[in-house]
Amino acid sequence: MKTLFGTRLWILIIALMLVSGGTVYGLFSAWQRVHQLQSKFTGPQMKSFQMASEIRRDLLTLNNSMLKYVLIRDSADWTEFDKDSRYLDRWIDDHDPSMNPRSVLTTEKERQVFKTLNDAYDDFLAAARAVHTNGMPALVGSAQLVQLDSFNAQADRMRDLIRELSDAHRTAETTFLASATASLASLQHILITSIVLLLALVTALVWVIYRDTIAPLRTQLAQSQSLLERQEKLATLGTLAAGIAHEIRNPLTSLKARLYTLEKHLRVVPAARKDTDIINSEINRLEHIVQDVLSFARPAEPKLETLATVPMLREVQGLMAPNLESLNVKLVVEAGPDLAIRADSGHLKQVLVNLARNGAEAIDGQGTVTMRARATRAQLGGREINVVILEVSDTGKGIPAEIEKRMFDPFFSTKETGTGLGLALSARLIDQQGGRLQYQTQPGRGTTFSVVLPREMNDIRNYATLEANRPASDGDPKL
Repeated sequence: MKTLFGTRLWILIIALMLVSGGTVYGLFSAWQRVHQLQSKFTGPQMKSFQMASEIRRDLLTLNNSMLKYVLIRDSADWTEFDKDSRYLDRWIDDHDPSMNPRSVLTTEKERQVFKTLNDAYDDFLAAARAVHTNGMPALVGSAQLVQLDSFNAQADRMRDLIRELSDAHRTAETTFLASATASLASLQHILITSIVLLLALVTALVWVIYRDTIAPLRTQLAQSQSLLERQEKLATLGTLAAGIAHEIRNPLTSLKARLYTLEKHLRVVPAARKDTDIINSEINRLEHIVQDVLSFARPAEPKLETLATVPMLREVQGLMAPNLESLNVKLVVEAGPDLAIRADSGHLKQVLVNLARNGAEAIDGQGTVTMRARATRAQLGGREINVVILEVSDTGKGIPAEIEKRMFDPFFSTKETGTGLGLALSARLIDQQGGRLQYQTQPGRGTTFSVVLPREMNDIRNYATLEANRPASDGDPKL
């Protein structure tokens, strides 16, 4: 988790935990509000909206009882009226906020109207008792209905107050529903925001994991599969090439022996001597090709040792600079850090010489081949480790796409006299040392070949020891 991927992953995980915690808190708060609304919907709050209807219903019953009593003056009717009116009086007193602090009425308007209604009901009862005690006979005509005027007035007043209480109920209900709607909207916003944030973070987390873990693994798998296929092909080709090389070497030895004898007899014939020189040159070239084929088919096991990169690059520069100058190509070594690697000195030198030569041949006219060493971390051998990259860059025309596909194929070459084994052999030598040969190219801007090898730590101490034990030489080129 020390890599950049680990840091990004932890940041996303922490952010996901924070958003999840915030979401849980928001949902808990919203749940509490919904629970409160639910308790109000199922509790006394809903009953408070029905109080006006209950009073209206009971008042209508009392009015009917009073009318019946006035018509026939039956004491039983008055008893029923008195019983119902006392019950309604107690019910109103129990719900009057001025008499009961725990009244279910919530708004100030409801409280004021209900208190006025309670006072009006007392007046209503007083008017009813006045009718009871006025001593008038039962109604036998419309003239006696005058005795109900006071009672009817109080009944009308009660009906008006009930309507006013109903209006107050509707206002309270509207406020209550608005609060409930706001709570539900808040809950909806919390849920939507939480889901969006969670989806965004999960998407980012998946993207980071895919980009930094899955995609490299897929690339590595494809590279491993390609490398395995190439190694299988090279192994088969190497076995075949070794057999053919051995079969060719024996006739070449016989040809050289016969040519040596023939040269003795033709020394006095200048024209024939010229032909024998050409034959000898071609035989030597064939021997060189056979040797390259054998080296490719059965490369020697590497002898790994600790090497300093700077002396190695200087040595290659000293070997190749004079030859490249004849091609108007300058070979330079960039100053860099003191690094150490585990490699085979001879094999590595052979690879760097080949890469420098190829870079010079890719330059049309004057140009520069630059060698440098740098340290970094890279995937090597299936894991990320500290590595040293030895780069050989040229200012040539780059590698065409059609050539890139076959560049590491054995016996494929764009040179008229090339064997096509240089890059294939170089890649195989580096693979044997636990490294990797790779490249980057841009048409018209040149190519950079990179030799990636495991890095030896304590570079400064190793480099100082190697420099102290290295034989002195006046021919070392300067950086």
